[in-house]
Amino acid sequence: MVVEHEKNDPRWDSDIEFWRDTEGSVKPGTIFKRRNSRSGTPVEGTMEVLEFEENRKFTTRIRDGDTEMIGGIVFESAGVNQTVITTTIDFPDLDESADTSFLMKRLEEVANIRQKLIESEV
Repeated sequence: MVVEHEKNDPRWDSDIEFWRDTEGSVKPGTIFKRRNSRSGTPVEGTMEVLEFEENRKFTTRIRDGDTEMIGGIVFESAGVNQTVITTTIDFPDLDESADTSFLMKRLEEVANIRQKLIESEV
């Protein structure tokens, strides 16, 4: 899933377009360009890979316009043909009083789409 991120991510989040800005395999330092149209107006940005352990861990720093987000996904075996996927998201510059309800709803929708894709392709 992570190895072909620019191909797979738009499958579960149609608001995002991706293309790789660096050559070679995904590793810390890999840069993806992105266009986020979630708010209706497309916003150009980047996604930098901070940590990458194939089939285990993927952490990125996303910058869309003036918004920064650190996101991570950890995959843990939970038995035969079972994996627990833990997603974390941090907005270092976000004011705690900000209304994040739209974002949280959209992230939950994306998680549900990911789950359906994973279950249908196993």
